[in-house]
Amino acid sequence: MLYEDLDRLGEEIKRTVENAVDSRNFYSLNQTITNTVNQAAEGVRKFSEQSYHKREDYNIPPLLFKRTKGVKVQAIVMTIIGAIVLGTLFFPFVLSVLEAVFTSGFVAVGGVLLASLFGVLLTAGAILLGYGIHFLKKIKRFQVYIEELGTKEYFEIGEVSKRLKKSPKYVLSDLNKMIEKKWFLQGHIDLQQTCFIASHEMYNQYHNMMRQVEQQKKEQAKEQARQEENQKAREKLDPQVQDIIKAGDMYVSKIKACNDRIPGKEISAKISKIEYLVNQIFERVEQNPGCVSDIRRLMDYYLPTTVKLLEAYAELDCMSVQGENILSSKKEIESTIDTLNEAFTKLLDSLFQEKAWDVSADISVLNTMLAQEGLTKNDF
Repeated sequence: MLYEDLDRLGEEIKRTVENAVDSRNFYSLNQTITNTVNQAAEGVRKFSEQSYHKREDYNIPPLLFKRTKGVKVQAIVMTIIGAIVLGTLFFPFVLSVLEAVFTSGFVAVGGVLLASLFGVLLTAGAILLGYGIHFLKKIKRFQVYIEELGTKEYFEIGEVSKRLKKSPKYVLSDLNKMIEKKWFLQGHIDLQQTCFIASHEMYNQYHNMMRQVEQQKKEQAKEQARQEENQKAREKLDPQVQDIIKAGDMYVSKIKACNDRIPGKEISAKISKIEYLVNQIFERVEQNPGCVSDIRRLMDYYLPTTVKLLEAYAELDCMSVQGENILSSKKEIESTIDTLNEAFTKLLDSLFQEKAWDVSADISVLNTMLAQEGLTKNDF
């Protein structure tokens, strides 16, 4: 129905121009064409309102993007009207120009006025045609973006740019304009400007993930700085102490590797405690190299035996058939791990014995000084 109305309006424009040229009466020409175009615009508005409520079938929820049927109809109308105006008025414009050039007097003046009027109308028609074609192409790209989304709520700009045979920069600008014009109701561009995200929920998930990644990077940077600082401190230590600390790191890594191979939660917690205690022991040695002689038995026997037991447990645990002998061996190793945890706890505590004595002495001296100054309830 709409396209039949457009054909009728085109005929009206053509008839109006022909009557004006034949009668040489151009006073009502501009007003008539203006009224005709306004009628077309009103028809488009009504058609758009009717079309707006018709559901379009897409693979993603329609709330993510605007329905463009009304916009498409407007673009078609602009294109048709622009083409009709150009096609209808071009030859009259040429005739009026020739009339103005090759005649004189009142006829020439009329030709100039007529050429000017036709020139304005042709310009308006060209603008309508240009805008119509522009919006039709834009709507076509919009449909490509929606198809690219499919059942997802995001797509890579680089991939869709290949499909459109446009540069990623062009597609990025195009998407930003559509987001600004609310064609995409919840559209976002990621921080790297390489991905389009169609919904607020998906963008929030992406944003939270990026914050976690950034936090992880900061933590990794801090850990790396700490390790570099520890390495510099180790380089100042006696070579013998450095070798012991390196060996300690190796044992901690082996204990952790065994723990990763053993899935049981209870046994894993026990092994994690061993890993923590051993790590703390060697950190204490690094802080106080004088403790090296106190961990000689740990290095020569306890740690090698611990790693050997854990490796044996990991091998037994991965057996598909858990017979009586395997279960008994595993239980015995678990009991031994408890004993090792107790031993390592006592060893770590003994390494802080000197520190404990120093603290006790400091407290005793402080209490004595406070009492001498009359600042405590004790009488001396």
